[in-house]
Amino acid sequence: MAKNRTKEKHMARPVEEHNTAAWANIEELQPVSRVPIPNETQVKNAKEWVDTNQK
Repeated sequence: MAKNRTKEKHMARPVEEHNTAAWANIEELQPVSRVPIPNETQVKNAKEWVDTNQK
């Protein structure tokens, strides 16, 4: 095996930062599938972002 085990030590650390994602302000979860439903403000922000970034 390789002597450098840095990668193995840090594999459990997540790469993504989910604090600023659209689902960060979860209002509720779907009962069976446990899909997060964001609050109304986040839904409006997401729609506005999509509308302004369309080609």
